[in-house]
Amino acid sequence: MSATDSSRTSHLLIAAWSVSALVGIVMMYLLPGSETIPFHLVWIGLSLVYGFTVWRPFAMLMTLAAVTVSTGYVLAHHAELGEIGWEETTEVPLMSMLFAVMVWHVYRRQQALAQVARLADAERRGAERRQLFVRFASHELRTPITVARGYVELVRNTVEPAAQEDLAIVIEELDKLAGISQRLITLMQVDDPYPRHVRDVDAELSRIVRRWEPAAPRSWSVRSCVGLMPVNAERLEAALDCLLENAVKFTDPGDRIEVTGYTRPGAWVVEVADSGIGVTVEQARALTSGAVRLTRTTTGSGLGLAIARAVVEGWGGGLVVTGEPGAGTTVALWIPESSGNAAEGLPVPATRMTT
Repeated sequence: MSATDSSRTSHLLIAAWSVSALVGIVMMYLLPGSETIPFHLVWIGLSLVYGFTVWRPFAMLMTLAAVTVSTGYVLAHHAELGEIGWEETTEVPLMSMLFAVMVWHVYRRQQALAQVARLADAERRGAERRQLFVRFASHELRTPITVARGYVELVRNTVEPAAQEDLAIVIEELDKLAGISQRLITLMQVDDPYPRHVRDVDAELSRIVRRWEPAAPRSWSVRSCVGLMPVNAERLEAALDCLLENAVKFTDPGDRIEVTGYTRPGAWVVEVADSGIGVTVEQARALTSGAVRLTRTTTGSGLGLAIARAVVEGWGGGLVVTGEPGAGTTVALWIPESSGNAAEGLPVPATRMTT
């Protein structure tokens, strides 16, 4: 409803109440001794109209004064004639006080709604700024890094071997910076709305793992029996890439990295298990609860697990980390089959499958 329509509706309601109030006061005057019902109808009507319409403070005060004086005069006149007792005239100040209390509550409600509207507007502006930042950062951060890397590559081919080793470190750090920038952009985009379509999760997992096999000399394995599920393939790939990158970092050439997909009642699970350095029980508990801060580690920025968690929590799911020092780590992403809220509790990750 537009502001004009709302104002027109308010004026109509106020006009209708004004007519009914005038009729009620006339009936009070013409029915001495039976004025209780029209008296209360006048005040109830005023309260209802005030609650559903917009009043200026001066108009509200003048209306309250007019109703108080007119109904008070009728009751006082009937009490003077002996039709009612004088004690019944006390209803007028009581009704006035009740109406004043209601006005106070309505005012507080309007203030709360205005505050909510301001917060919503601030959130909308914040979302627009984040989207603008993502659009610019995706270009403004990648371009200088790519240009710098290209120039370092050119220089490396023209210098002596000792300097080439130093430039190789520069290239490696530029690659790390590019990766961190991409992860930050991905993390900022996770909360943005995006569609979910029914996809073959088994095929998606196989495709993602095949991309990683040439990049790291590990013993790769992927097994899945999830089938068709509503997912966003891009977000699923982003989450799984983060977990696979962590698995590569914490393993050595020849170690095992295996991806397993399976279903549980009302949910489906994707596990990334490795035979790397593992984690302690305390570390696994902290990673599962999200208590670990996003601080840079010896092997990365610490953003990968945060991205994976944000993706599955956006689908109503969760993340479980288990492991043992020296025996590897398993990270399980749990997603409900429906798009609703997550069921109670997270499933215990299944025993790792051997290759």
